[in-house]
Amino acid sequence: MSAKTSNKLLIALSAIGPGLFLIGYNIGTGSVTTMARSGAKYGMALFWALLLSCIFTYVLMVAYGKVTLVTGRTALFNIKTRWKYGNILALYIMIALILGELLALMGVTGIVADLLQEGVRLQWGYTGLSRFWIIVILVVTMYALLWHGRYHHFERVLTFFVILMGLCFIVVFFMVRPSFTALLTGLVPRVPDEPGAFALVAAMAGTTCSAAVFIIRSIVVAEKGWTAADLDTEKKDAFVSATSMLFLSGIIMAVSAGTLHVMGMELENTVEMIHLFQPIGGKIAAFILIFGIAAAGLSTIFPIILIAPWLVSDYTGRPRDIRSPLYRILGFIGLLFCFGLEILQRQPPAMMIFSQAFQACILPAVAIPIFILINDKELLKNHKATAKLNCGLAAVVLFSLLTTYFALIDLF
Repeated sequence: MSAKTSNKLLIALSAIGPGLFLIGYNIGTGSVTTMARSGAKYGMALFWALLLSCIFTYVLMVAYGKVTLVTGRTALFNIKTRWKYGNILALYIMIALILGELLALMGVTGIVADLLQEGVRLQWGYTGLSRFWIIVILVVTMYALLWHGRYHHFERVLTFFVILMGLCFIVVFFMVRPSFTALLTGLVPRVPDEPGAFALVAAMAGTTCSAAVFIIRSIVVAEKGWTAADLDTEKKDAFVSATSMLFLSGIIMAVSAGTLHVMGMELENTVEMIHLFQPIGGKIAAFILIFGIAAAGLSTIFPIILIAPWLVSDYTGRPRDIRSPLYRILGFIGLLFCFGLEILQRQPPAMMIFSQAFQACILPAVAIPIFILINDKELLKNHKATAKLNCGLAAVVLFSLLTTYFALIDLF
C-alpha cells in the first residue's frame, strides 16, 4: 500500500472516529453470542429485529450527537440543567449505566479469558493456564494503556480491534461456506412461536440498541471537538457506525444460520461456538473465531473502563482528562470488576444475559429525554428536530418500552 493511500485511509478512519469507538463498544462477546445463537436456532428469521435495532440506533445517535454539537454540552449535563428534577434523572441514568456496564465487564472479561484459555488448549494441549492469571495479564495491560493514554490512543486501539474483528468474521464466513439458499429463504420476517423467542428478540435489541451507546455518543463527539458546523459529518459518522453494526452482526448471524441451523445444532454460549465450528471449518477457523471474538471482547472492555469517569465528568461538567487522578482511580476500580466472576463463581454467559436484560430496562430513560431535548426550541433554536426525526424518535420510544417489557419478563 502506497504512502498516499495509507494517508487517505487514516484520514477516513479519523473522520469516523466516534463511530468506530461505538462499533468497538457495541459489538462485544454478548452481541456475538446473541447473534450466533439466534442464527443457530432460527436461521435468519430474526434478522428483521437486528435491522430494526440498527435503524433505531442510528436515529438515537443522530439525535444525541445533534444536541451535543448545537449546545456544546454533553447529554447528562443537558438533562441535569434543563429541567427542575433533571439532576435526579441524570443521576439515575449515570448510576444505572455504570452498574450495567460493570456487570457486563465481568461477563466480557470472563468470556475473553475462557476463549484465550481455549486457544492455548487447542494449540499446545495445555490447560494449566487458569482464567484468573489470564485476567491479571489483561488488567495490567489495560491499566498501563489507561495510565499513559489519551482519547486518540484509545481510538487507535479500538480501530485495530474493530478491523481485526470484522476481518475474522468475514474470513470465517467464507471458510465455512454457509448455505446461501438457507440464508435467503430464512430472511422472511417472523417471530417463531416458541418459548424464549421474544426474550431473544429483546436480547438482540439490548445488545445493539444499548442505552449506554447514546450517552457515550454524546461524550465521544464532544471529545472529537466537533461543533454545529459538523452536523453533516456527525450524521455520516452515525450512518457508518449503524450500518457497520448491521453488517458485522448480520455476518455473525449468517455464519450460524447457514451452518449450525442447517445441521440442526443449537448454541448456548460463546466458547461452545468454537467447539461447534471446529469440525465444520477446521482448526484454522476455530483460531480465527477465537481471535475475532476476543477482539470483540477487548474492544468492548476499553470503553467500559472509561464509562464511569466519563459519566462523572459529564454529570458534573468537569473537563475530560484521561490522565487525571479521577480517571486513573475510577479506571482502576472498574478494572477490579474484571475479577468479579472469580469471586462470585458465576459462568460468564449467565452474567452477560443478566447485564443485557438490565441494560434494556434503561433504554426508555435515555430515549424519552432526548425526544424532549431535541424539540426544545429555546435550547436548539433553528436546529430542533424535523418531522422525520420526530417520527423516528417516537418509534424508538415505543420500541424501548416494548423491549423493556420483554427484558423484565426475561429477568423475573
